[in-house]
Amino acid sequence: MKKLVIDPVTRVEGHGKVTIQLDENNQVKDSYFHIVEFRGFERFIQGHPYWEAPVLVQRLCGICPVSHHLAAAKAIDQIVGIDPDDLSVPAQKIRRLLHFGQVFQSHALHFFYLASPDLLFGVDEAPSKRNVVQVAIKNPDLAKKGILMRKFGQEIIRMIAGKRIHGISAVPGGVHKKVSIKDRDYFLSGKEIPSINAMINWSKEIIEFMKGYHETNKKWLDEFAAYASGHLGLVNKKTGFLELYDGNLRAIDGDGNLTLHDVPNDDYLQYFKEGVEKWSYLKFPYLKHLGKEKGWNRVGPLARMNVCSGIETPFAEKERIIFKMMTEGKVNNRTMYSHWARLIEMLYCAEMMKNLLNDDDILINDLVRKGNRRNEGIGIIEAPRGTLIHHYEVDEKDRITRCNLIVSTTHNNEPMNQAVKWVANHVINGNSEITEGMMNQVEVAIRAYDPCLSCATHALGEMPLHISLLDHFGNLIDERKN
Repeated sequence: MKKLVIDPVTRVEGHGKVTIQLDENNQVKDSYFHIVEFRGFERFIQGHPYWEAPVLVQRLCGICPVSHHLAAAKAIDQIVGIDPDDLSVPAQKIRRLLHFGQVFQSHALHFFYLASPDLLFGVDEAPSKRNVVQVAIKNPDLAKKGILMRKFGQEIIRMIAGKRIHGISAVPGGVHKKVSIKDRDYFLSGKEIPSINAMINWSKEIIEFMKGYHETNKKWLDEFAAYASGHLGLVNKKTGFLELYDGNLRAIDGDGNLTLHDVPNDDYLQYFKEGVEKWSYLKFPYLKHLGKEKGWNRVGPLARMNVCSGIETPFAEKERIIFKMMTEGKVNNRTMYSHWARLIEMLYCAEMMKNLLNDDDILINDLVRKGNRRNEGIGIIEAPRGTLIHHYEVDEKDRITRCNLIVSTTHNNEPMNQAVKWVANHVINGNSEITEGMMNQVEVAIRAYDPCLSCATHALGEMPLHISLLDHFGNLIDERKN
């Protein structure tokens, strides 16, 4: 047996590796996407007072801290007796504005910095060319807009949370401050940074670029890492439209049949279970009634485009309709279409930020609500990478006794492994010479999911662990397994 190894997988957040096993005829026997780092947030948050959770858990990540901050905040709201609809109107809108800024900047980071080098230069280009520096050299206007779009989202976060990374906005039952007129005008005027109208126009321009790219590269984009799967995401409770902050859980299979019909967040445990494999610290969520083999789902932009019935903002809805036409209205199971879906969401976030920045409710100092204390809280939002679940239980002394996190990338664990298998079987299988470009295609398939591996590596209960102790000659002295 021969083994191909990619360690680490590049241009993703966190640490992971891929192994592909070949026989003597270079036929693929198996492939694995390993998550090799371990961080036990679910365990060491226990014993902390519940109000610390939204601050602590955002340290899971420097890319999407707002997502964890808000998911935890929604759970803690329930502990103080406040459901999402019970928040004050200003608090709801300020949180949503913060969330849209987070998704906007995260999508910009992934597309312009991490994904575009492969799209612009091709998967077979030399590694020294596949990076954001070369993007800036070859496409300076594209790179400049990408940088400024990410900055705009980060500035929204700074304005509301005090810092671009690991700031604080949400408190139990609301938010701690309103938006000032001066801060709002900073984003509307366009005097100091490009205005929100520029963000909308640039988002539309990037989508046009992507549509042109798909027209030129349609065959490859349609076929590469395409496989049937389930799709999961939140939808608006009343309309079934795209929802990123608060909605019901909807899932469909690869043919579009409903497998989860607009389930309230508080009921998620009735439907989901998590499997464990010995070769990864990342768990495998699936729908109980479908089982581990058939119950896994993709999450994220592509899944959200598949499960939603529409988008409430006009420009993004127009682009969604065009996107759906590419598969004649059927479920889109083509992995590389994730990038196009991600750009449509950027446009949606830009439109929603404009609506909220022009809404005087965010200027009102009615920020916190209180209710009847509970011992349990569940918060679910759509993070940039997909459905994010935070679940806490507390005791009579307000200490967290149990924490369960199902992170977006955890949902995408099986889909990413399926993507690796597809490339292994369709690109690498049977080739006597394995090129760097072939191996890069494995990473391209993984990067389409924009994985945040450090967010996803937590443990609840037993996880496989193997520790080897070696002396300075490399000899095995002792080992422990669980």
